[in-house]
Order: sequence, then structure tokens, then C-alpha cells
Amino acid sequence: MTQTILLTGAAGNLGNQLRPYLCARYEKVILSDCLEITVLAENEQFRGGFLDNAVAMKAACTGVDAIVHMGGKRDEGQWDTVNTSNIQGFITLMEAAHSAGVKRMVFASSNHSIGMYGRQRRIGTGDKVRPDSRYGLSKAFGEALCALYADKHGMRCLSIRIGNVNSAPLDRRGLSVWLHFEDLCQLISIGLEHPDLHNEIVFGCSDNSLGFWDNEAAFQLGYRPQHKSDDHREGALAQQADLADDLIGNQLQGGGFGSAEFNGDIDRTLRS
Repeated sequence: MTQTILLTGAAGNLGNQLRPYLCARYEKVILSDCLEITVLAENEQFRGGFLDNAVAMKAACTGVDAIVHMGGKRDEGQWDTVNTSNIQGFITLMEAAHSAGVKRMVFASSNHSIGMYGRQRRIGTGDKVRPDSRYGLSKAFGEALCALYADKHGMRCLSIRIGNVNSAPLDRRGLSVWLHFEDLCQLISIGLEHPDLHNEIVFGCSDNSLGFWDNEAAFQLGYRPQHKSDDHREGALAQQADLADDLIGNQLQGGGFGSAEFNGDIDRTLRS
């Protein structure tokens, strides 16, 4: 049974929300972030540092059984920033984890790794990646990095393509990509505990009847989402009415990430 968990990005929004859940379920939780965390639960310990700092990541991974990797840049940015935080940072963390004998990695990937698919498409995890941004490309890279360390070094990995984690869907797109926090926790525990996990990619979404994604890979691992976006349909559509129209983004699964800087052929993109 996994007992000592390293949580990267622990000072972030989702990291802060995850801390009580992990502390209640596992014996010890190591927190890592570039921002110092001073208020700790009884079974928490802080080991700070930037992800691309090999010395800091080596110290963070010492004595750890499994990692929940929520760290890195959480939205779009310029290449140097995305590379340092999400690409080189994850490489540094993975190598430190491998050297320390860490057995499992749960990677917070993103729906933006496949955000250039049109909303009329229903896709599975076997469909090719189509990142909608530099951020999305960094997440696709992270999924591939997990595959390498699982296949070559025996680490058990789960990449969760997280949709939108919130108390309720925020708009029409949210009805398709919404993920309740409790369902996210269930997916993370699958990654940390499933005995037969090798390397898998799953979609981080709740029970959404309007969903874009076939999440059979998650269901095969025992995932049973407890929350339905349909329960919040009226509120989501009311909020959609207040949003500015995005002629490109409203056709893409990634929404505004896909329309930002877009100067391609949207018809050809949607046909592909």
C-alpha cells in the first residue's frame, strides 16, 4: 500500500484542495512548491524548490512511494516559461523520482493536449494528440514522458486529462468537460492504488451526457463518477449567455485556448 505521497504544486488551487484528502488517506504527505507553505497538518512536510532544480527535486523525492504531479505552469505562456516549468521541470522531477525508486506517478495532464478537436467529435485516449497551445503541447509531452518511464523503468503512471474542476459547470463547454473535485480525487486514488496499472491516459471528467470524450479507459480501471453536469445545465447555459461570442473557440474542444493566436483554416482543422 502506498504510504508516502509527494504532492507537487501544493500551494496552487488544486494542490491546496487535495491536501486534506491525501492526508486523510495516506500516512505521510510531502508538499513541494516554489512558494513556501508554513501551515502544515500533522502528517505533512514541506520540501520546497523549483521543478527544474535537480537538487531540490532529489530532496523532494527522497523516501517517497508515489507522486501526484500538479506542479508547473497552469495556463498558456511563452515558450521559455512553458519549457522551464512544464517540460524541463517534469524531466527533472521524473529523473529524480526514478533515481529515488518512486513507484508511481499521477500526472495532471490537460484536455488542452487534445483541444484542437472539433466539438462535433467524440474521441478516446487512443486518438492522436492535438494540442491547442504551447501549454497543451507541454501536457502531451508529459504523457509521453510517463510512457517512457513506465515502459523502460517500470514506474506505474496515470495521466489525467483534466477538464474543468469547479463546483459546477461554468458555461456550455463546461457541461462537456466539467470535473467535480470528488471525482478527481477518485481518479487520483486509482493512479496511486490500482494494482494492475502500467501506463494509462484517462479523461478527467464527471458523468457528462454532453461529453466530448469516451472515458472507457478510466471505467476499465474502476472509475465511477459520482457527479453529473446535467444537474447544473440551467445555470451553465445562463452563464453562457453572458459571455462574448468566440466564433473559433466555440467550435473547438479546447475553447479559448484554441482560438488564441489562431490564424489557420478552421474548416480544415475541423475536418481533420
